[in-house]
Amino acid sequence: MTATVATADDRRGEAPLTLDEPPPKVLGWLDQIGLWGNLGVTLLAPVGAVFVLIPGSSPQLSYVAAGLAVVVGTLIGALMLGAAAVPGVQTGAPAMVLMRGLFGRRLSYLPTVVNIVQLLGWTVFEIVVISSAAKQLFPWHGHRWPYVLVAGVLTAAMTIRPLGAVRILRRYALGAVVVTTTYLFVELLRHRHSSFSHGSWSGFWAAADVAVAVAVSWAPLAADYTRHSKSARSAFGGAVVGYTVTQIAGYFLGLVALATVVRADDANLQHDMFAAFIAVPVGWLAFGVLVVRELDESFADGYSAVVSLQNVWPHMDRRIFTVVVCGFATLGAIWLNIASYVNFLYLLASVLVPLVAVFLVDYFGTRRLRGWDVSPDSPARPLMVVPWLVGFVAYQLLNPGYIGWWQRMWHHVDGWLHLTVQTWMSASVFSFLVAAIATAPLVWRRRRKMMTG
Repeated sequence: MTATVATADDRRGEAPLTLDEPPPKVLGWLDQIGLWGNLGVTLLAPVGAVFVLIPGSSPQLSYVAAGLAVVVGTLIGALMLGAAAVPGVQTGAPAMVLMRGLFGRRLSYLPTVVNIVQLLGWTVFEIVVISSAAKQLFPWHGHRWPYVLVAGVLTAAMTIRPLGAVRILRRYALGAVVVTTTYLFVELLRHRHSSFSHGSWSGFWAAADVAVAVAVSWAPLAADYTRHSKSARSAFGGAVVGYTVTQIAGYFLGLVALATVVRADDANLQHDMFAAFIAVPVGWLAFGVLVVRELDESFADGYSAVVSLQNVWPHMDRRIFTVVVCGFATLGAIWLNIASYVNFLYLLASVLVPLVAVFLVDYFGTRRLRGWDVSPDSPARPLMVVPWLVGFVAYQLLNPGYIGWWQRMWHHVDGWLHLTVQTWMSASVFSFLVAAIATAPLVWRRRRKMMTG
């Protein structure tokens, strides 16, 4: 029965329903470009550009400095993303199942739980963004819940047929996004703009860290999609090229809007940014394309939450998990105050940067000697938690986020250590490097055992 189902799914070119079935290798270079190109541009990028322009407590950067920070940060994060995409192709396993080779099956549930909480939260947040943007574009209903419901249903439909959604993104969405973004750039640049060179460079690396963090946040999800790729080269290249180009474009669009028609200190920045896009000639159509395209963000988060759950229950039909995840996300978008939850989501994301570093060093350092064990019997490796924890601490020492009590606690630790955080210190980059360096001796020790054992 299993073999029959797998063969049928292979013919349809769709993701298998359980982890017992082999993943079809149907995504080529253009599919990967379409997927990551669409995930790189989001309605949150123009709004998030203000955190690049004014990074934390640093003075406002010049627009030239902010633009260069976006380019540098995106390239660093996209290279991490591309590296994380390769193991999915080589093993055929989704991202959290790959954690079995790093920690063992049972201990892999620890990053799996963190990932599921993060992804469910981001799915809620994306549905909120989509529904809020749609309500601003089509304000004919007084309540927000109908927009939320439509966004939740469409997210679930894409999640049930994920590879079909990827092919649609490649064929239609990416081209529409390129045309739309170009048009908005041209229209915004017609307005009088601020001096692009006036401002500070002192917060350059703090600004770049914003772009790094956004890009690398996709790395723990990459294998969920690249396990269906035809080759490691197309997975790596598609992720790096597609994501880099569109994330840079999205943040640049926000910087141009901030330099022309939107004030960086607006109390309701998201509303004003969206209103600026709608206000240009035929802007409602261009903005409508971006609103519809935003569904790929909620779909990607929702689908990865589903396959993360399958690491714990590998025999469960993912369609059941899809209904549960998208149902909770839709209810959460209606009832939760997601704005207060975003800080916790950033905290969870900081856990994943050093995790990616530990995984990549161990995977590429040991796989060629003895493969990568993703079986249900993969042995526990509790020692690998140590470099992950060390990397997490390094991140928090430099950037503890914005949750009051948590931020104060880490500032006290900085004081005890006599650590003065400099503006050039990137929490994401330092955390990644510290975790990677801490992992290296463990990998060297394991390689010696493999070669002598």
